[in-house]
Amino acid sequence: MAMAQPKYAEQPRINNPRRARTATHTRIVKHHRARYEGIVRVGAVLGIVLVGLLAYVMLISNITSTNYALDRAQHQRALLQEQTAHLDERLASMRSDDRLASIAAKLGMRQPLTFAVVQLPSEARPSRFPVLDSIASLFGAAAPRPQTR
Repeated sequence: MAMAQPKYAEQPRINNPRRARTATHTRIVKHHRARYEGIVRVGAVLGIVLVGLLAYVMLISNITSTNYALDRAQHQRALLQEQTAHLDERLASMRSDDRLASIAAKLGMRQPLTFAVVQLPSEARPSRFPVLDSIASLFGAAAPRPQTR
């Protein structure tokens, strides 16, 4: 007796060839993407690390520039305080009674022996625009004060 050779069962024929092409294409794309999946993951991790590192460097540089600006402002403040102190001293020396007395002596001024009192006339000067003054008083504006010299 001869041994019976196994018959390979023929696979049923696919009725829709588009379905077979789609399945083949899907399998090819899946294997193609699987090849690069590791590279994409490593790239994503490196990208995230790089973004974090850049953010850190930017923050440190911002802090450093702020520290330099603060130092510059403190130095300028110290200079201005020193200049103000010098100007205050100069102002005090300009206002000193001894200096003013020496300038008055050079100009020929002396202490008065009698004091004079000047009285101004009590009549108010007439307004140049009485109509405008009356309109302004309707809106609550104060009446103009007479000018004195």
